[in-house]
Amino acid sequence: MTCCKENNLGLDMSLTEGFKDFIDDDYIHSLIRDRKENLPKCREIFKKSLSKQPLSVEETAELLAITSEEGLHELFETARELKRNVYGNRIVLFAPLYIGNYCINDCTYCGFRRSLRTTVRHTLSEEQLINEVKSLENEGHKRLILVYGEHPKYTPEFIAKTVKLTYATKTNNGKGEIRRVNINAAPLDIAGYKIVKEAGIGTFQVFQETYHKETYAKYHPAGTQKGDYMWRLNAMDRAFEGGIDDMGIGALFGLYDWRFEVLGLVTHALHLQQRYGVGPHTISFPRIQPANGLDIELPYRVSDSEFERLVAILRLAVPYTGLIMTARESKAIRDKVMEFGVSQIDAGTKLEIGGYQKERQDKEQTLNEEQFQVGDTRDLDEVIHWLINRDYIPSFCTSCYRVGRTGEHFMEFAIPGFIKRFCTRNGLLTLAEYLEDYSSEATKKDGYALIEREIAKMTNEEQKKSLLERLDRIRNKGERDLLY
Repeated sequence: MTCCKENNLGLDMSLTEGFKDFIDDDYIHSLIRDRKENLPKCREIFKKSLSKQPLSVEETAELLAITSEEGLHELFETARELKRNVYGNRIVLFAPLYIGNYCINDCTYCGFRRSLRTTVRHTLSEEQLINEVKSLENEGHKRLILVYGEHPKYTPEFIAKTVKLTYATKTNNGKGEIRRVNINAAPLDIAGYKIVKEAGIGTFQVFQETYHKETYAKYHPAGTQKGDYMWRLNAMDRAFEGGIDDMGIGALFGLYDWRFEVLGLVTHALHLQQRYGVGPHTISFPRIQPANGLDIELPYRVSDSEFERLVAILRLAVPYTGLIMTARESKAIRDKVMEFGVSQIDAGTKLEIGGYQKERQDKEQTLNEEQFQVGDTRDLDEVIHWLINRDYIPSFCTSCYRVGRTGEHFMEFAIPGFIKRFCTRNGLLTLAEYLEDYSSEATKKDGYALIEREIAKMTNEEQKKSLLERLDRIRNKGERDLLY
């Protein structure tokens, strides 16, 4: 064991020993360069995806080579079928809550970067955090992701304290509560992950931003916390060693070739599954958006058609993983790609610190407090009504984490697709809670019509009877949190 080597957050970087660089830039480039569309081979890969088996990086590269109209049609149709088979028609809803935007990094694409003097810096006080959580609960939210800048202020102990405070804050006679708190924060050492895990978090999320090493160095200056590619790449390995088996990975599309980033994400997912038996619980794929002070050339911006392809390919490559699409994207794009890939979205999103408690300020002031611009600005009830009218089940379900279906146990259910048995019924129960406690009358009317349609589809009479009994307890007896 080498002597302790700390980074500028005071984290023990000697604990990265034993982890490795599993991203081979040259090999990934060769997979992109050497592939031409081979539709017969792709059809065999489609069959493998529909059997709910994860794809290899080489198989994923075959799908990236599809460019013909016929091939793309089959790609999207296969992704639609796989999504229906694994996830049904539910869409899980959450909200991001920014705790603080102090940051020691200087990522040139980010509105929080250290050198940007126009950014208004703030960290929520305990009172402000409680008020933010209450505001979100009063809208109907049950799932939050707490977001922190990378700064010595935001220690594992600080993160754990904010998580516990979030869980402890309740409204509406206890009906308003946060049942799952996920985290997006700086990569930690193993000891730090243990502290955060003990606070009862759900998923710990770290985005690599770009898997391409030269591009990573270009946008993340050396000498900063984030300038260390390997420290970030092995963040999820350390998380698992620290007891966190619910992990979220992601890339910021638009920094480099989108095909390279897709293969990087798939390589990362396979690495985690092969080493730990547990792949990522979620994958995120945000596109770079305008941000305060953003003035850089971005030759790799991802078009809408490329975005649709990458979502469909990720759905087929990692069938067990939840795909998260954020409110960076517009309503029109969110509407389209939910059909063939996405299983989680945020709603009613506000990114300025304290934004759920205050009215929107003028655009310039808001941009000076946000990390990037939001594309879908609808409130939660509008999003839920929109989903219902498209025959999606808006779900606030948190049952898997709370009954222990995480990590290896989640993989046992998710890979063969059995998770759908739990998620549909749990989603309907959480929708009924929302309709009773928070929704507009129009949403309530259409929401119960959706629930009736979903019940009519059920063929298992025992499951149907159990669901009807729980729904009655929610509607007529005021009970809540009747999860499966």
